Order: sequence, then C-alpha cells, then structure tokens
Amino acid sequence: MLKINEKIFENFFDSLNNLKVTRKGNQLKSLFHRIRLNLLFVILGCCILFSTASALGNEIMKEDILIAIEKKYSGKSFEADFTQISKLAALDITENAAGTASFSHPGKMRWIYKEPEHHEIITNGKLLWIFRPEENQVMQGDASQFFKEGAGGSFLSDISLVRKNYIIHINEITDDYAEMSLVSPKKNPDISSIVILISRKNYEIERIIIKNAYDDTTRFEFYNIQFKSIDPDVFEFKPFEGLNIIDLD
Repeated sequence: MLKINEKIFENFFDSLNNLKVTRKGNQLKSLFHRIRLNLLFVILGCCILFSTASALGNEIMKEDILIAIEKKYSGKSFEADFTQISKLAALDITENAAGTASFSHPGKMRWIYKEPEHHEIITNGKLLWIFRPEENQVMQGDASQFFKEGAGGSFLSDISLVRKNYIIHINEITDDYAEMSLVSPKKNPDISSIVILISRKNYEIERIIIKNAYDDTTRFEFYNIQFKSIDPDVFEFKPFEGLNIIDLD
C-alpha cells in the first residue's frame, strides 16, 4: 500500500515538474514571440521612415530643379540649334532632321528645318503657319489646336505649362544632370509622356523626348543655346503673292 502511495506521489510530483517545464517553455515561447513582433515593428518603422525621408528628399530636389528652370526660362527668349529623331514604332521607321529654333514667351516659336528638306513651323502664340518654300505652300490654322498642353516643345516658350499641365516625376539625378518625366493627367493620344533632361550646371533643357499612345517617339537635342532678345517679327508670317495657302481644320 505504501509503495502504491509512493508511486502516486512520484507521479504527482513528476506531473508538477512537467507542468512547470511546460509553463516555462510556453513563457519563453511567448517572450520570444513578443520580441520578434517588436523587432518586426521596429524594422517596419525604420523602413517607413526611410521611405518617407527619401520621398521627401526627392520632392525637395524636384522643387529646387523646377524653381531653377522656371527662373531660367520664365519670360525669356532664346535660340538654339537642334537635332530631331522621330521613330514610328508600328512601321519601324526612323527619320532624322536638324535645324535652328527660336522661342519667346508666351507661346511664340519658329522652327527652321534645314535637313532633310527646308520647311518652317511658325507661331505667334495664336496662329500657326507651316511654310514649305520648295512647294510654294503655307498651311495656316489655330495654334492652340496643335500645341495643346505644351505639345511640340511649346512649353519651352511658356515654362509655367510644366507645372500647370503635368504630373512631374524624378527619374534620375546626378551631379551633371536631372531627368524628369512629365505625364498628363488627361488622356491624350498625341502625348502619353514627355521626358526632359536638364543640365545641373546651368539648368538649360538639353533634351526632350515625346512619346505618344502608339509608342512613337520624337527626340530633340538642343545645343548652342543662347538667351537673347528676339525681334517679335520672327514669329510672324506674311503670305506673299502667288503663294498657295491651305487652311488647317
């Protein structure tokens, strides 16, 4: 009888010891779980803070660059040489052109194409003329229909259109240049995005790449940029006798 009771007590104490071990094990597991959760929250918090700080830094740099190019271009006139590469994605066709361009605020431009054939695109901000001297022809129409929201590089003649009409993203910033994407919040088959390359040395816009909804691209490279006063008559066109005039719809 004694041996049975002793066995019962031994089993009882073993059960207590196992219970204590189990409780300690559960406590350790619970403590480890809490530590792991706390570490996870700390890591997530650091990631969020880092991401927020990085985004804030990009916004500050973007604002600084926008202010700099606005100061450079607002209300100014300038001339530049340019090269143009146009690619038609569907037909796999590439066309090259070159010439000189003049810009004046607000909305005045004159593109003189010298290669591959001579023609000119002229606007005083209200009217548009496309002059082809070799064909003795000029097409004329309403400029606003062809240069909506800064299309055709027209934002160079009114830099305020960048902030007004586009969502601006920083693509890349180095010591030498900054690249930005301009995306219109409105659907426009003619322009899906514009990428501009800005010199960090003088904040001149050296490259524009315009992409449309069909993946066609037009790339302009500007060089020999000169900010100067330009005669307003440069942005006018006076038809002459015998010229074939075509009205644009």
